[in-house]
Amino acid sequence: MTKSSSATSGWERRFDTVPGNREEEAARHDEPDETPELLSPDEMGDADRRAVASGIDSYALMEKAGEAVAAVAGRMADADARIAVLAGPGNNGGDGFVAARLLADRGYRVSVYLLGHREKLKGDASLAARAWKGPIKAAHSNFAAGAQLIIDALFGAGLDRPVEGPAADVIDGANESDVPILSVDLPSGVDGASGAILGRAMRARETVTFFRRKPGHLLLPGRLVAGAITLADIGHDPAMLRSIGPNAFHNSPKLWRDSFPTPRADGHKYDRGHTLVLSGPPAATGAARLAARGALRVGSGLVTVGSPVDAVAVNAAQLTAIMVAPMSGVTGLQELLADRRKNAVVLGPGLGVGEQAIAQVAAVMASDAAVVVDADGLTSFSGDSDALFAPIRDRRGAVVLTPHDGEFRRLFPDLVPVSSKLERAREAARRSGAVVVAKGPDTVVAAPTGIAAISDNAPPELATAGAGDVLAGLIGGLLAQRMTAFEAAAAAVWLHGDAANRVGRGLIAEDLPEVLPEVLVDLVG
Repeated sequence: MTKSSSATSGWERRFDTVPGNREEEAARHDEPDETPELLSPDEMGDADRRAVASGIDSYALMEKAGEAVAAVAGRMADADARIAVLAGPGNNGGDGFVAARLLADRGYRVSVYLLGHREKLKGDASLAARAWKGPIKAAHSNFAAGAQLIIDALFGAGLDRPVEGPAADVIDGANESDVPILSVDLPSGVDGASGAILGRAMRARETVTFFRRKPGHLLLPGRLVAGAITLADIGHDPAMLRSIGPNAFHNSPKLWRDSFPTPRADGHKYDRGHTLVLSGPPAATGAARLAARGALRVGSGLVTVGSPVDAVAVNAAQLTAIMVAPMSGVTGLQELLADRRKNAVVLGPGLGVGEQAIAQVAAVMASDAAVVVDADGLTSFSGDSDALFAPIRDRRGAVVLTPHDGEFRRLFPDLVPVSSKLERAREAARRSGAVVVAKGPDTVVAAPTGIAAISDNAPPELATAGAGDVLAGLIGGLLAQRMTAFEAAAAAVWLHGDAANRVGRGLIAEDLPEVLPEVLVDLVG
């Protein structure tokens, strides 16, 4: 039985209240994120069924969806513009027919191109096609010639097979036309659950989706072709989320702000925890100092660098508010850990790979402290990952693992073929017993319970030496302040991305802790 306290109980209790993107990327969601839940295509289908069961007419849902699409199209296209609507054979195509009718009524010159046969349309899609009074033409690769805007209503988020044949031809034609594309629900060709591109996909400038976003809106490569996202309310009752029970979320402060630590007027530095960061040998000490700086900036009351004796002078010459403690091997580490006020440990950055690192990880796992294992601390267990996971599953203290793609492959080689990063991270967390931070431009934070948060605020500038060390320190500093492992990891990932966005071009890892106060002021005042 797993004893790890990487539980998310406090945050899970708050879920019962049920809440309510950068230029090409930055255009995604400028408004406050009040709807962090993400729904898989199956869960969205469940939501639609529940809405109908509650008395909402299914065609009314389609009408409202079409209205939302028409509203965004009207913003993207000039008055009297020619708009080409590409309709598919299902309900996504039905949304397109509704939008076409509404736009034509407003004076736009609308042409509808159907992939498939009109007589084979069923249900609400058939009703929407009958309500469209204009001609319906067969879709072909050059359908967008002369158009100012394409409305992509070909396939929705539930597509689960590769796009080929005529569908592939029309998608290629749309992309090659250079006409702006507005996609309905998700760019056609993108898997809504994983963000994978199934053969090929529309490259949308904007996307309109309904009720809640899908994982494919945030996960790469789907996010790269979705453009700016508009989330439309078409009549679903948010209370139904309690019954659906989504366990994937957009990582935003809405998830964890209530648990984010803030200094109290009557507080003391020891109330804010003590983070211990382990240093490597003299030639590899910078990574630990970056992590320590991150822990201190995020609010850990005290931070100590546990340093090999021969690296003490190097570390001490570079540190001021951060303390340095000489540490002779594993025995020295155990002596440091005997002080239980050191309640969070970060190890791995610049630690060195091999038996010494393995022994240090074992010593830390035997303590009561919360632990962040990063970099060399992970790589040291390549080929024998269960030697890392077994003590995690048996301990009470929280553990966070922070692998980048290469480290993930070394720890979980059999999970690499799994197409969904979300599902890879979830299985890695379940298997290890730790909260797993699967790093990248679409970082996924996953807990052993299956709850996961997907981040989309990391700029490309974060792909720089030392940035991951700072992230490890941020997580450790929040763990020291007694956030749960899932919330600490999710909050740190978001803070890391927001700080990087504020620095922008020319960012180096040392910048991240220095801009963090600005981020924290905006977050909590």
